[in-house]
Amino acid sequence: MNIASLAGTRYLFFTGKGGVGKTVSACATALHLAGEGRSVLLVSTDPASNLAEVLGTPVENKATPVPGADGLSALAIDPMAAAAAYRERVIEPYRELWPENEVADLEEQLSGACTVEIAAFDEFAALLSSEPGETFNHIVFDTAPTGHTLRLLQLPGLWTRFLEATPAGASCLGPHSGLKTEQERFREAFTTLRDTALTTIVLVTRPERSPISECERALQELTDLGIGSFILIVNAVFRATDPDDPIAAAMEQRASEALERLPATLQDLPRITIPMKGESLLGLDALRTFFEDTHTPAAPAEPPSQGATGYNLPPLADLVDELARRESGLIMIMGKGGVGKTTVAAAVAVELAARGAPVHLATTDPAGRPEALLGEDAPAMKVSRIDPAEVTRTYVEGVLANQGKDMSADELEALKEDLRSPCTEEVAVFRAFARLVAGAKREIVVMDTAPTGHTLLLLDATGSYHQEVVRRTPAQGVHNVTTPLMRLQDPAYTHILLVTLPESTPVSEAAELQADLRRASIEPWAWVINHCLAATETTDPVLRQKQALELQQVARVRDGLSDRIAVVPVMEAEPAGAARLRELVSGTSSMRHT
Repeated sequence: MNIASLAGTRYLFFTGKGGVGKTVSACATALHLAGEGRSVLLVSTDPASNLAEVLGTPVENKATPVPGADGLSALAIDPMAAAAAYRERVIEPYRELWPENEVADLEEQLSGACTVEIAAFDEFAALLSSEPGETFNHIVFDTAPTGHTLRLLQLPGLWTRFLEATPAGASCLGPHSGLKTEQERFREAFTTLRDTALTTIVLVTRPERSPISECERALQELTDLGIGSFILIVNAVFRATDPDDPIAAAMEQRASEALERLPATLQDLPRITIPMKGESLLGLDALRTFFEDTHTPAAPAEPPSQGATGYNLPPLADLVDELARRESGLIMIMGKGGVGKTTVAAAVAVELAARGAPVHLATTDPAGRPEALLGEDAPAMKVSRIDPAEVTRTYVEGVLANQGKDMSADELEALKEDLRSPCTEEVAVFRAFARLVAGAKREIVVMDTAPTGHTLLLLDATGSYHQEVVRRTPAQGVHNVTTPLMRLQDPAYTHILLVTLPESTPVSEAAELQADLRRASIEPWAWVINHCLAATETTDPVLRQKQALELQQVARVRDGLSDRIAVVPVMEAEPAGAARLRELVSGTSSMRHT
């Protein structure tokens, strides 16, 4: 199968685990379609979008032509800007009709994380209506990592069913007068997603176990939603130039084995295979070569290995030595999807537990499975995951047991209707997150977070909750209040490790995340540069070319972004099981000539 086969669908959704190349794949596809003379809109639904860096041009919150690419326009949905516009659109008709205090109450109703979600979804749903489809031949969606995207694609059905069953709607939608229009829009979006003649989901993976498993899960969940048209892109498939190079040979073998073990459901899908590229894939010229099976580049004259450059690449063990001096506290592992947060979190947790610390390894990622990495040889520790469905069910049961016990039958039914709102999940997930943060008073909580965009929305909810608590607390009692945000801001309580790959876009996104955290008065403690070829001694031309690019990014982090870093080398085998996770911490068993 080739790229031309994607030209028959109006709506193309690119999804998959973070870091597999969704944005590059989406951009290259949109650029190809525009080059064929079609009008194309490229949309990012990722709150942590890197669309601008990949395209090499600013991308706004409105459709804007991309310079140098006739027929191609791009936009990035900004959840905060969407929420502000949504609030104003809802409130404006009532400013002269309602008393000032009622307008203020409405503004408060529309100030939470639920409104951020519904506003971003509202923009997404509008793009699936007939009007944009008449303006553009194709709309290509570059989505957030899988867990966030599954939530987005579930929302049309969730809101449609909720509004059909609950004519009064929910507070985050605003006054009820406009709900009929919203209901029709949501229903149209739901219908479009399920129309195989209009919509295709492009599952993007690398030839690795974890992203393949995530594609399999996404395929099943989307099929359950009634979405039935899929294509698989396998990106960065490595083929060794010199089979005598043990590093290159091991990488090729790992990729081949992963593809041989593709689940039957994925094997049956139409497939596009993209070879690993040694050069940067930023900018229009590079994107135009993405689908080409390009020639092997010449290797740099000098191998940029650790020994050749004299670079100091400290192992993760140096950071763990510092973290092991404490008996409780929160260690948050944060970063872009696909950079290896779950692996780093599991490795840190295993090493601390092996040293006798009381450890709780937890994840806030809806697609996270840290327990799958631990193996039977893992030291004793608590492992948990915030499952949105489970925590929502527990939350609803608790609200009904507490608030509903003295209600009349009519009042109880009204409460149940309100709890059926999709916003309830956001509240339940935040409460579960807050409990994890508070639990770090008694043990070391190593928290594997969701990819950046999803985590930023969770932190926004944390900030909103903090402001609400402070507003409602009498002035004389504020000093006795401790909110989750205050714990995240306390460097003695929380240590944040930003994980990135030694590549331009992941480093830029981690730098943006660091700036966002600092605006919330949360200071990252250290950076971890994961899966680093620069710490190996390969002679393969493609891998040597990637090494040279990696060292530029290592220097960028070390010299301008953090004074505390650790480098995790590419490992000889996938780091699964306690023994290999501890090797990852120490930096041993990396792919080196012996």
